[in-house]
Amino acid sequence: MTLSRRQTVLLTGASSGIGRATAHELAARGYRLVLAARREEELAALARELDPSGSRVVAVPTDVTDDTSRRALVAATQEHFGQVDVLINNAGVTVERGWWWDDPDPLRVLRVNLEAPIELTRLVLPGMRARGAGHIVNIGSVAGRVPFNGMYSASKFGLRGFSQALRRELLGTGVQVSLVSPGFVRSEMTRAARLPMPGPEVIARAVAGVLERPRREVVAPRAYALPILLDAALPGLVDRVAPLVFRRRYAHERGK
Repeated sequence: MTLSRRQTVLLTGASSGIGRATAHELAARGYRLVLAARREEELAALARELDPSGSRVVAVPTDVTDDTSRRALVAATQEHFGQVDVLINNAGVTVERGWWWDDPDPLRVLRVNLEAPIELTRLVLPGMRARGAGHIVNIGSVAGRVPFNGMYSASKFGLRGFSQALRRELLGTGVQVSLVSPGFVRSEMTRAARLPMPGPEVIARAVAGVLERPRREVVAPRAYALPILLDAALPGLVDRVAPLVFRRRYAHERGK
């Protein structure tokens, strides 16, 4: 029996985009999966598609911003499979169009993208530390290195800081922490963007890769390492590109 066949993965934001692609990738590699998202019908259909028997993949409708729902998710995972070996904090939202300050509830981005991963991590860490094994994988973003959208970048900068600090806090415990930072990929979150983008499968493969060979951070697609370097070395150049990103990703103009 391979390591993956013994491991149970709790995956949030599983019903679409990167989460759905990751569920397919990990199911194909033999992992046991607990799929979490708000959309119950889509989630149940995905679980049936991946495992018609229901013995290896289960769906647990979850609102990751609600403490009771988060605790029920972890309890359901333990009830079905005994323990959480891997937590993948993938659920994420952004302000889809327009400026974040015009949105009626921009702080929901922080609740979903930063608070929920922290609280879910807090729920699964005692068991992982007691066993001396486990893996936390946080899905960050290149926007957590190259800022464009205020709320989204704030959440992803925060998640990156949390991930890197947590990794150091857990050194020597047997619990791994990895950050996967996607650039623009095709998903519901980017459906309005007029930019060239690969499919979410590239991120799913990156997630599977860090589970098999843990690393502190992986940027995918790899081409996004260049804008990260440019923003660090030549931020003024990135400033000149920013208006194009605003128009093609967020459908708004600077100054309006």
